Amino acid sequence: MENQPTGSPPLRIVVIGGVAGGASAATRARRADACAEIVVLEKGQYVSFANCGLPYHLSGEIESRDDLLVTTAELFWKRFRIDVRTGHEVTRIDRDGCFVEGTDHSSGKSFRIPYDRLILSTGSAPVSPPFMQPPCENVRHLWTLPDMDAVISQLRDHAVKRAVIIGAGFVGLEVVEQLAHVGIRVALVERGDQVLKPLDRHLARIIERDMADRGVSLHLSADVTGLRRDGDRATAVELADGTVLETDLVVVGAGVRPRVDLAVAAGLPVGPSGGLVVDRQMRTEDPKIYAVGDMVECHHGVLDRPLRIPLAGPANRAGRIAGTHAALGESQPMGSVLGTSVVRVFDLTAACTGMSEAALDANGIAHRSVIIAAGHHAGYYPGAETMQLKVVYSPTDGKLLGAQGVGGQGVDKRIDVIATAMHFGGTIHDLAQLDLAYAPPFASAKDPVHMAAFVAENDLESHPGIVAPGIDLAGFQVVDVRNPRELVDLPLEGAISIPLDELADRWQELDPNLPTITVCHSGKRGHVAACWLRGKGWRDVRNLTGGMAIRMLERES
Repeated sequence: MENQPTGSPPLRIVVIGGVAGGASAATRARRADACAEIVVLEKGQYVSFANCGLPYHLSGEIESRDDLLVTTAELFWKRFRIDVRTGHEVTRIDRDGCFVEGTDHSSGKSFRIPYDRLILSTGSAPVSPPFMQPPCENVRHLWTLPDMDAVISQLRDHAVKRAVIIGAGFVGLEVVEQLAHVGIRVALVERGDQVLKPLDRHLARIIERDMADRGVSLHLSADVTGLRRDGDRATAVELADGTVLETDLVVVGAGVRPRVDLAVAAGLPVGPSGGLVVDRQMRTEDPKIYAVGDMVECHHGVLDRPLRIPLAGPANRAGRIAGTHAALGESQPMGSVLGTSVVRVFDLTAACTGMSEAALDANGIAHRSVIIAAGHHAGYYPGAETMQLKVVYSPTDGKLLGAQGVGGQGVDKRIDVIATAMHFGGTIHDLAQLDLAYAPPFASAKDPVHMAAFVAENDLESHPGIVAPGIDLAGFQVVDVRNPRELVDLPLEGAISIPLDELADRWQELDPNLPTITVCHSGKRGHVAACWLRGKGWRDVRNLTGGMAIRMLERES
C-alpha cells in the first residue's frame, strides 16, 4: 500500500470530468484517503447529473429538474472537501511534468494544476451527422442538461405537434415514449433494419409492432439525407427513399464517440474499439494516470477481449476502482462487463445481457439458443404478464453466452439473474438449479429462468432437440399441434394438423421415418408432442423453439 510518509505533503488527485465515472472516482478517493487533496475539473456547469433520466423530464414523469442533479459543487466541498471547478476545460496533459493545463471559461484565464495521480473521465460525445450543419434551433441531441433544457424550450414555446427521432437505441426509444405521452405525433428513423441493435431481430419486432400500434411512424433501413429549413428551424426530414417527414422538432441519437483526444495528445494508446487502453485497476500506460467510463475499453465477459461499452453501470464501478487505487495504490480489479441493459418502451420492457445471436455470428462463435414464453408470476394469480425470454449458450458445454427478454413486468429480474450467473461463468445447468424465490404474486415455482434452462438442457441432450424459429421447413414432416381456431389467424402451410390432445389417438397417421418438426404457438405443446413421438420410436423429431409466435416475427425479418 502506497501510504504517504508521515509529514509528507498530501497526495494530490486531479479528476478530469464528472458525471458517473469521475464523480464516483473522486468521492471514493476521499473515502479512502481523508487527507488527499482532490480537485475535479469539469468543462460543463454540472459536475454530476442523472443523464439517464433526461428523457423522463420531457413529459414530466420526473417532475422537478432539480431531481436530475445528483449533487453540486457546493455539496462536494461541504461533505467531502473535494474542490470541484466547473467551467474548467483541460486542454493539455504534461506527463513529464505531472500537470494539466486549460482554460477557466468563467474568467477566460488559463490555469495549470499539478497532480500526483490523474483520473480521466472525459466520457463520450453524441455523433453529429452532416445534416446537423448548419445548426437549427429545433434539431437537438439529448445528452446534457442544457440539451434537455433546449428540447423542453422547444416543446414549451413552439407548440410542437410532430417530432422526428433519429436513432432507435435506448435513448431514442425513451424519447419516443415520452413525447408520445404528451400527445406529440412521433416518427422514428433508424438506418439499421431494427430497433435496439443488442436484441435479435425477432424480439426487436415485438417492440416495433407495439410502437406501430400506438401510432409511432417507423422508418427502418432509412438514411437521412438532409433537412428542409425555414430560416434557423427545420421543417422536415428528408430520407434517401424520397420520404419527407414534416416536423416541428428533431431529436438526434445517432450514437456516441469516445472523447479521447486529450488522452491521445498526451501519448496514451487507444484500443481497437476506439477506447483508451486500461488495465483491471483502470490504469493507462502511464501508471500515474487512470481512465474510466465511456472513454475506455473494458474486458468483455463473452468475447474475452477489450471492448468499449458506454454504459453508466460500468462507468460507476470503474470510477470506484480508479479512486481506490489512486488513493491507496491497491484495489480490487474491474470485473468483466456483459453490456447488461434494460429499457422501457410504453408498456413493454426489453432487456439483454451478453451477446445476441447476430453478434455471436459476426464474431464466429458457435452457439445454440432457446426461446420460451412465460408469465412473470403464477398464471392463476391475477395480472400475469407474458414475456419472451431467449437464452443463448455454447453447444458443447452449455456455458451461457447471452440472454434477451421482451414483455411486461419481471423481464429485468430474469435478465439480472442470468447476468449474475454469467458473471460467475455459469451454464444452463446452473440456471436450472438456481434456488429462486417463489410466491404466486411474484413468480412461478418453475420460474421463466428455470423453464428456459430446462428447454436448453433438453436441446443439448436431444430430449428432444429444437430447431430455430426461422428454419426452412421444406423437407420436414411438420406436425402442427395447435387447435383449429389458432390456425385461422396464423396458418402454417404444408403442416399436418393434429391438435395435441388428439395426438395420442392419431400419432399413427404420421410417418416415423421422416425427419419431423413439431409446432405450436409458443413451443410448450410442441415439446410435449415431440416427447410423445420420440417415445413412440421417432429417431429424428425436434421442436420449433418459440413456436409460431416467434416464427411469425422471424419471417417478417
